[in-house]
Amino acid sequence: MKLTITCFVFFCTLFLCLSFKKDPSIYKRGWIDLNKNGKKDIYEDPNESAERRTADLVSRMTLEEKTCQMATLYGWKRILKDSLPTAAWKNEIWKDGIANIDEHLNGFVSWGVTSQSPLVTDIRKHVKAMNETQRFFIEQTRLGIPVDFTNEGLRGVEAYEATAFPDQLNMGMTWNRVLVHQMGIITGMEARALGYTNVYAPVLDVARDQRWGRLEEVYGEDPYLVARLGVEMARGMQQNHQIAATVKHFAVYSANKGAREGQARTDPQVSPREVENILLYPFKKVIKEVGVMGVMSSYNDYDGIPISGSNYWLIQRLRKEMGFKGYVVSDSDALEYLYSKHHVAANLKDAVLQAFMAGMNVRTTFKRPDSIILYARELVKEGKLPIDTVNSRVSDVLRVKFQLGLFDHPYVEDENATAKIVNSTAHRAVAFRASRESIVLLKNKGNILPLSKSQRVAVIGPNATNDEYAHSHYGPLASRSTNILEGIRAKLGDGKVTYALGCTLVDKTWPESEILPQDPDQAEQQMIDHAVKTASEADAAVVVLGGNTLTAGENKSRTSLDLPGFQLRLIKAVKATGKSVVVVLIGAQPMTINWIDQNVAGIIYAGYPGVQGGNALADVLFGDYNPGGKLTLTFPKSVGQLPLNFPAKPNSQTDEGEQAKIKGLLYPFGFGLSYTTFSYSNLVISPVSVNQDITISLKVSNTGKVTGDEVVQLYLRDVLSSVTTYEKVLRGFERITLQPGESKDVTFKIVQDDLKLYNREMQYLVEPGVFKVMLGSSSEDIRLTGSFEIK
Repeated sequence: MKLTITCFVFFCTLFLCLSFKKDPSIYKRGWIDLNKNGKKDIYEDPNESAERRTADLVSRMTLEEKTCQMATLYGWKRILKDSLPTAAWKNEIWKDGIANIDEHLNGFVSWGVTSQSPLVTDIRKHVKAMNETQRFFIEQTRLGIPVDFTNEGLRGVEAYEATAFPDQLNMGMTWNRVLVHQMGIITGMEARALGYTNVYAPVLDVARDQRWGRLEEVYGEDPYLVARLGVEMARGMQQNHQIAATVKHFAVYSANKGAREGQARTDPQVSPREVENILLYPFKKVIKEVGVMGVMSSYNDYDGIPISGSNYWLIQRLRKEMGFKGYVVSDSDALEYLYSKHHVAANLKDAVLQAFMAGMNVRTTFKRPDSIILYARELVKEGKLPIDTVNSRVSDVLRVKFQLGLFDHPYVEDENATAKIVNSTAHRAVAFRASRESIVLLKNKGNILPLSKSQRVAVIGPNATNDEYAHSHYGPLASRSTNILEGIRAKLGDGKVTYALGCTLVDKTWPESEILPQDPDQAEQQMIDHAVKTASEADAAVVVLGGNTLTAGENKSRTSLDLPGFQLRLIKAVKATGKSVVVVLIGAQPMTINWIDQNVAGIIYAGYPGVQGGNALADVLFGDYNPGGKLTLTFPKSVGQLPLNFPAKPNSQTDEGEQAKIKGLLYPFGFGLSYTTFSYSNLVISPVSVNQDITISLKVSNTGKVTGDEVVQLYLRDVLSSVTTYEKVLRGFERITLQPGESKDVTFKIVQDDLKLYNREMQYLVEPGVFKVMLGSSSEDIRLTGSFEIK
């Protein structure tokens, strides 16, 4: 097998060399003669501005070359049949260039299928292959326009091996801006070292429905939190123009009707103010503050107008209002949906016209680029798509490529340096810190946690050995992982740890069993009985339950938030042994764990904690790390309470006066416990003057016996306003570490934008009046209150 693979790579490389002889003559000192004319033209001059270089290049391009810069070519095993350039490429449409190549040689073939080609798995060979692919566009096209290699990167850049972080939802639950910024830097650095120059991250969607399958991809349900962490992630990614950050999904994407996914793919039923205050808020902040180079247009409509065919959304709002200056790529099939789903275009050609006239720059989907490039050329020749519009769309794409330095440094220069950078020890240490900081302690009755290391521990449950979440799409695919059983065994030694599966993640009839529950058959009951026996022979049981990639993810929304399969039956049986029991929950969705909340003393929510999640959980379980994560999603008691999220309008989620339904919620937004306790004191609000920032400070003290992290949360309430506003809005947060007995002053700065609202005329402004200040450990655990007045 090894010999076969070696021969494959050898013959691919040999064929490449025979097909295209390298042309060293175009590489001059300090510049590249991209059009091979022997002189330094403006677009080839690194000392010229990106604007002048772009204008010069566009003036030289043919219609064929321009339209090629308006489409994506999906990489190897998706659309490209070749892992390396071949002579046949000279007859393909990309002989005249291409805007970007997506997911090329990143290892992803299809859901659950990862490529084992050496050009994917071997970092050095991978870099050489990426360089050879780029070399085709530099040396074999007339103008030598480099390709932008795009890729995914929600938990680290998607590659066979790279530094793998927890999912974006877990990163949200760290509430740590510095840590998210470090993740951005590492993601960008490793992407560029592997040959990728544009990463589709961060996701700026705001969660609205806990049943939604894609919750793992968002930071949470609060727009301020999403904005602040999105700024840090994008800024880190784009540091020194190492890569472009393409934020998604613009716009009004995450308000799915009934949390539906698949072909439904959202029908947002959201009021205009909710759109502005919640769903657009992060995009406005990140685009303006960071200057991101990419935006992905979503495939939904809003109020009957498809986003990807809307001049209002892609030009008026995105470019003119928010100041976006990069290029817009379509989400998969977003352009096609104009005719195939939304039926606002008569056919694909009409959809091409509408999308590019509306402001789309590059169509991205899993089809050959010819399918829209040829239509774009026809539309120009027919006088329907103005050449000035084409020039504008293409200029945006080329400008980003100039800003990224692709025309001057198109290749990864040192594959050995890449091998040292990618998934390095230092980078893994940052990811491990993120894994630990993202873990949320939900319950610790009687201080059952941390567990004693001297105990015999039974590890039970379908998620004890299931870490598929650490290898799924949109992030590193094969970086070495440690599951929870392995983490506990490494902590205690094999002699103190026993294991029983207990039950499978779902039962045989799931998801039908969510509405038609079944009793376990004999084999299923035997698994539960074996788990009970295993727990009975131990001092304590750690039961690892929840969901995983089978029950959540893209196209995997649910109708229930109950534990699937026989998991509830399992935990009830283990609890009945009388042993100490702790439940660990894996999964990217809140779970309606009412029985567990009432009957189990220790509960930990781990989410999707990354490849090092097993070690992180072991540290928390046995006291080597004090958990400090906080929920960024509201946990309801029942799906019948939905929608239930933060922030909320006054009394819109109250149960006061209710007599015929379940009241309250399990855990509020911002909730999370610690092995220590914290006190809040000394609230000081600076004197308020017109158009000046407001400073709010307080003292936080560790009043317990162990070191711990506290996330101090600042909420505001506009007491009297012309329109109904939220009960409280998050306007500051700070994660701090305190030793026992240590105190620290925490200061927040409130800027004018933090106080603005959309009045009855939809003007965005600050209305004079009193603002209530609330500081606490969660959205409901408020420790200090005060107020200030804007006159």
